[in-house]
Parts: sequence; structure tokens; C-alpha cells
Amino acid sequence: MINAFMQEAIRKATENVRGGHGGPFGAVVVKDGRVVASGVNSVTLTTDPTAHAEVNAIREACLTLGTFQLSGCEIYTSCEPCPMCLGAIYWARPDRVFYAAKASDAASAGFDDSFIYEELKLAHSERQIPFEQIMGEAGLQPFQEWTQKTDRIRY
Repeated sequence: MINAFMQEAIRKATENVRGGHGGPFGAVVVKDGRVVASGVNSVTLTTDPTAHAEVNAIREACLTLGTFQLSGCEIYTSCEPCPMCLGAIYWARPDRVFYAAKASDAASAGFDDSFIYEELKLAHSERQIPFEQIMGEAGLQPFQEWTQKTDRIRY
């Protein structure tokens, strides 16, 4: 059954390319042996740089299941997730992730995200897009209020 779910992710990625809708990436979210959501890369179609297959599938799965965490779920993705999708996956907390192609395969096709990992090693001021903290003290207020809430939902 695992191979069938991966084949579906790969099929979606391939159809996305053939249809001219976006990049060569597809993903499905499975719970209790059935697909509850799927996604394809729609960055150029939607002009949304966050519209990667895994993120789209996670968003749909959370809406379908009515939760912001995907415990009890597995994600099947046609390619090893990029750093953004990896972050989204960790926040969604599925039980497991299966991938087909490797990040190096994506890089060979022009989708190289290794520079992001290199950027993270640099000081904020040395990055290609410099990061500079301002109003740090004022930025603590939302966190202070959050920690004082008695009805907060932890995630």
C-alpha cells in the first residue's frame, strides 16, 4: 500500500508538469490507510512562493481533519522536502514522511535549496538578505501576554 501512496504523489507531480500548472512536486497525506489530502507545487500558478506540494497538502489535510496537527498521518512526497516544507512538516507533526527523489535530484533539475542551509550558518548581517533586529523589547509584549493566557492552545 505504501508504494501506491507514493505512486499517487509521483503521478500528481508528473501531471502538474504536463498540465503546465507548476513545478514537478506532488504530495499526499494519508490517515488510516486512505488519502485525506493532496497537493502539488503551484508557486507560479498562484504567485505564492509558499505554495509547495507539501505545504498545500498539509493545509488541505488540516482543513479536512479539523486540526492543526497531523498525528496519526503519513506524508508521501515525490521529492525530499525543501527547508520550508521540512519546517511545515515538523510543525504539523505527522507520524512519518516518505519521499521518492532526493534533494540532489531536484537540484539537478534546477531546484537547488542548499544555499538556504548555507545562509542559516551565517551571521544575520552577512546573509544575502540581511536580517536586523529592531524594537526587541517591544517585541516581547505578545509573548508576555501569551504566557499569561490561561486558555491558550499549545502547539
